[in-house]
Amino acid sequence: MTDLARLDSSAPGFDAALARLTAFASKEDVAVEAAVATILADVRVRGDAALLEYTARFDRVQATSVAALELPAEELAAAYAALAAAERDALTTAATRISAYHERQRAESCARSWEMREADGTRLGQKVTALARVGLYVPGGKAAYPSSVLMNALPARIAGVPDIVMTVPTPDGAKNPLMLAAAHLAGVTRAFAVGGAQAIAALAYGTATIPAVDKIVGPGNAYVAAAKRRVFGTVGIDMIAGPSEILVIADASANPDWVAMDLFAQAEHDEAAQAILLSPDAALLDAVAASIARELPAMRRRDIIGEALARRGALIRVRNLDEACAIADRIAPEHLELAVAEPDALLAKLSNAGAIFLGHYSSEAIGDYCAGPNHVLPTARSARFSSPLGVYDFQKRSSVIGVSKPGAQVLGRTAMTLARGEGLTAHARSAELRLQSE
Repeated sequence: MTDLARLDSSAPGFDAALARLTAFASKEDVAVEAAVATILADVRVRGDAALLEYTARFDRVQATSVAALELPAEELAAAYAALAAAERDALTTAATRISAYHERQRAESCARSWEMREADGTRLGQKVTALARVGLYVPGGKAAYPSSVLMNALPARIAGVPDIVMTVPTPDGAKNPLMLAAAHLAGVTRAFAVGGAQAIAALAYGTATIPAVDKIVGPGNAYVAAAKRRVFGTVGIDMIAGPSEILVIADASANPDWVAMDLFAQAEHDEAAQAILLSPDAALLDAVAASIARELPAMRRRDIIGEALARRGALIRVRNLDEACAIADRIAPEHLELAVAEPDALLAKLSNAGAIFLGHYSSEAIGDYCAGPNHVLPTARSARFSSPLGVYDFQKRSSVIGVSKPGAQVLGRTAMTLARGEGLTAHARSAELRLQSE
């Protein structure tokens, strides 16, 4: 049995214990930051030559040019064609559902251009335009993530981005066929076998071979996260992702084995992942603890799961489901499962979560792969103020202002008054010149 914390919301000191449990400072490791700063500066100055050296050093892949590291479209298509039928069907089903969800998202009014006209002929509106080029970073060190390719590339394509450039490390030259197939299916336009902070630098600044992009999306390790943080401003980024999180609210109707496995599913990502169960039912908490002890030894990634649960996991008894919702909103988790008999009754009481899973059959694993909504979600309590990755992340909005001649007579006087109040006489004069004599 792993050393899993047991807390009680009615016990003295609970608030402090919960704060310690959920605290996660996105540590800016001095050594990581220094290494990343060196890599970014080097790639910015030496471009392809630096990329080749870092790829040989970190991924143990020798190449005479960065062009030789490009993964041609034909190779991606061949990987898709060569998949076993079950894998191809699963990938296609996931892509179809993800696309359908994001097509619906694109159709909402916030993602469309609009215009209004006033009585005097003044036009005001918003022009929505897709980004011209997006960079997609796909992790490829400890594991391959074709699902991340789908979740990042498909909404970009649906948003109308014409150029999607993917970078992925291929340690020792090993390429994952399912990931290549996902890139083909999702509409990636160019792909390069380059990873790490050097790939972020290439996407942000451009090299002789890899074009500079407007925004970089996709998860990565501490070096990738540090690099994204540093290049923000030169390019846009999606977010600085922290370790994965799940919070489950469960009542007596929950299946303890299902709940335990859902906790495992997030804990197996990373030793720093967080998995928390809130329940007013003491018997369920005991049953989940027993299931964890029974099932953990059979897990392939049991060491990672065990460490994650010991470090940042907890089974918490709460007074009732209302209190569970209040605590969940304080934690603002990446994934929130409502393993209760009446999940819709709790949904209205919740505001802060990256994704909310309703009912016993809505496993977080289905959300990760093929439900449809994006699995790139805010972590580390950032769900209080940010949202899942979506079509809107690949579009920008321009305000459209077309003041009519009559409108300038009214609005010009307003602008003049405010400009003079701010001491900006050129602003005032600019508006005044457009006034017509009565």
